[in-house]
Amino acid sequence: MKTSKADIPKYDLDHFRPVHRQEDDPSVFGCNSLPRSRFIPGFELYSSMGLVHSVGPLRSEFYRVSITVSGKLDMQIGLERYRHQDRTICFTYPNQIFSKTINANTLGYYLLFKADFLDEVLPAGRLPGEFPFLSTTGVPLFQVSVEELAVVVDLVKKMDVEVREDRRDRARAVQLYLYLLLLEARRSYERQQLDHPAPVAAGHGLVARFQKLVGEHFLAKRQVADYARLLAVSANHLNRVVKEVTGRTASDSIREMLGQEAKSLLRYTDNSISEIAYRLDFSDPASFNRFFKTETGETPLVYRNRNK
Repeated sequence: MKTSKADIPKYDLDHFRPVHRQEDDPSVFGCNSLPRSRFIPGFELYSSMGLVHSVGPLRSEFYRVSITVSGKLDMQIGLERYRHQDRTICFTYPNQIFSKTINANTLGYYLLFKADFLDEVLPAGRLPGEFPFLSTTGVPLFQVSVEELAVVVDLVKKMDVEVREDRRDRARAVQLYLYLLLLEARRSYERQQLDHPAPVAAGHGLVARFQKLVGEHFLAKRQVADYARLLAVSANHLNRVVKEVTGRTASDSIREMLGQEAKSLLRYTDNSISEIAYRLDFSDPASFNRFFKTETGETPLVYRNRNK
């Protein structure tokens, strides 16, 4: 479930709706107009109509599948930034820090499901192995062909019918349609040889591994030397390569993730700014204020008031 309003935000399906849907949303697609008593446990489906303009940074306890039919959507997963374009499909998995901003004219759909929702079809522990885009080493976002998009959208619309109508075995039907959607996505993934990515330069590979490690450990590990040890390189080498590839220092990456965490706490908790400063291990609130102003260009209080 969602943690208390004093904890780092981490959402489950039962408490996520106010974060991603507009209060006056008129959409009747998927779960949007249904009373919660009619929801299929562990699964939710929505269209982009009524989606709030900006979500996150936050964590969730479930998988997300986003299908952008047309338009643009900017997304950040950890330190990696992505842009949805026409015919884009994107996957995120539990416990990732993510945020997104959607353009007003974007059309698409998104599905949210718990890890055990497909247990009758495929045990949760096998999901990352069967579908590489659901794993830490996979490519989470890619475009599909016109024909592939048509198949995916047809499956989404079939799920919409099952979600909204009181049919026998509707949960089972949605499980099977979702599994078919993942299979279709994997076919496109393999067709594009994303399961066998082209070799990357050694420096780029090191930076990619570094960024993933920062996304996982930034709350406990704040020094470049911590990540250098995990990567079996010297801190000086790691700093040099990260600067060459990204134009920013390795310390900048750690600070960016810490800034995302600070934004999440300011936006989604009731903690005071002083409490957030100490929670994030700053020596005092003034140090946290200086850090946040440097990272974002505004004070924590201004950011909180603008995003409440």
